Amino acid sequence: MKREMRPKNSKSPALEASALSLGERNKKPSDKDQLHALLYEALETEQGGVLVYETALRCAIDDNLIEEWEKYLSQTKNHVTILTTVLKKLGLNPDQETPGRNVVRHSGTGIVRTMEIALMAGKPDAAQIVAAECVVLAETKDHMNWELIGAVSESLAGTEQEILKKAYEQVEDEEDEHLYHTTGWARELHLQALGLPAQLPPAEEEEDVKTEMEAAEVRKERKESLANNRKGDRSEETSREEGSGVQRSGGVRQKRQGRRSAA
Repeated sequence: MKREMRPKNSKSPALEASALSLGERNKKPSDKDQLHALLYEALETEQGGVLVYETALRCAIDDNLIEEWEKYLSQTKNHVTILTTVLKKLGLNPDQETPGRNVVRHSGTGIVRTMEIALMAGKPDAAQIVAAECVVLAETKDHMNWELIGAVSESLAGTEQEILKKAYEQVEDEEDEHLYHTTGWARELHLQALGLPAQLPPAEEEEDVKTEMEAAEVRKERKESLANNRKGDRSEETSREEGSGVQRSGGVRQKRQGRRSAA
């Protein structure tokens, strides 16, 4: 009786199913999946940004900063509307939960809680500095989201490209302002608290900085300005010490001359 020969490379149905399952698990998300994840994260970031600015305004005591953040709050609410529209036009549900979105939400909640703790400490100046730092943290993520949206829009075509490019162009300059101007506020408020020469409103706001290059130039100028101030302070202190030394020497000489005359 002949036995049926199996091909050497054949696998049992169970092994084949297991291999298929493993392949599915190791399959990387498609580019579209990654884009959709980015858009959901961006929407969650903007929604959290509304809460961040509302809390930051409770911490702000400088009139110019309050005016600035009120404007940013209004713009952030509009960014929520813009991204919600983008998702709907792409056939996506704006309320869809994703792992990345959940992470962003928790991060934003932590930022808001940080400001609330600073408020409870009862030190308004310190709470305002904490708020500025928290806004910078939130806006750093927000700014990166929009940079990525702008970059990916260039690789698309047709309706998708049109939708994303239009949204990016509406938001880009405002996001630059939010990040760079508030970074300037955080720096200058810290300098003020340290008793160093502070420029309020910061140069970023006065010069309406909108690019990383402009922001870097302002930081360089402020660094040089502070260094020059320190040099000026040291020179003035040295002059005072030298002047005091001359006067002391003169006084000693006068006393000696007086003793000689008496002798």
